[in-house]
Amino acid sequence: MVVEVPVIEARLLRKQYGDFVAVDDVSFSVKEGELFGFLGPNGAGKTTVMKMIQCISPKTGGKLEVFGMDVDKHPREIKKLMGVVPQESNLDPDFTVYENLMVYSRYFNIPHQEAKAMTEELLDFVQLEEKRDTIIEYLSGGMKRRLILARGLINKPRLLILDEPTIGLDPQARHLIWDKLKSLRTQGITIVLTTHYLDEASQLCDRLVIMDQGKILVEGKPDALVKEYIGTDIVEVGENPAAIKCLDKNGAEYEVISGMIQIYTNNPGEITGTLLRECELGKITARSATLEDVFLKLTGRKLRD
Repeated sequence: MVVEVPVIEARLLRKQYGDFVAVDDVSFSVKEGELFGFLGPNGAGKTTVMKMIQCISPKTGGKLEVFGMDVDKHPREIKKLMGVVPQESNLDPDFTVYENLMVYSRYFNIPHQEAKAMTEELLDFVQLEEKRDTIIEYLSGGMKRRLILARGLINKPRLLILDEPTIGLDPQARHLIWDKLKSLRTQGITIVLTTHYLDEASQLCDRLVIMDQGKILVEGKPDALVKEYIGTDIVEVGENPAAIKCLDKNGAEYEVISGMIQIYTNNPGEITGTLLRECELGKITARSATLEDVFLKLTGRKLRD
């Protein structure tokens, strides 16, 4: 029997700065060919985990292996197999689109002719052929993100790390990036990303974790998490004592948020009928539950810096 080794495996992974614990004994694994997401509010610890996976921030404790190699013992070997798409735009402003890819290829000692062929292939992949001779400052935000994605693929990585890959992009550019990531997944490339866009996580991720205060709160498939923690739908009514009394009487699960009652249910028709029959209410609305509802329920609604 062949035992499949995870692309990434963490067990009781810890990162501590003095007395501050940024990552608090988290455990997770990422399978080959999987698109795995890290979600969480600012300061949750997800970026710190990504830095440890990238071998640029040493762990304080626990186990972290990438392709079966310890990140502390084999950083060079791991980095050769990895592509990184950072959140910030760090393209070289003195070079053209084409030159950015060619110069970056030298970091991996890719032979010149092979680098040229790969650059042409990637420019076609991210639809930047017509901008090949354009200086970086004349690119739109979406073009820059696509070029950074292409750059992260120049070494034909088996693992691609993305930090907020579509931040600040318009819907058209976001969907183009989504299509490219889905295409990469079909090629067997393992992808790990962080994002604040919950619809993005729902669309792309096979599995994900939600982190807060250095810990993993939940792990699973997006749809399964929505059904487990919210239900299929949310029914909303204005906050009033009669509605709350009615819901308590019927054992409904709900929260009161900003003057509205949100009722979590797998049977919106039944709960709506109950409210209309037994309570004197104003407007009642129903909508499908989303991953964002799970995120807010688990991490709260308070703003984080």
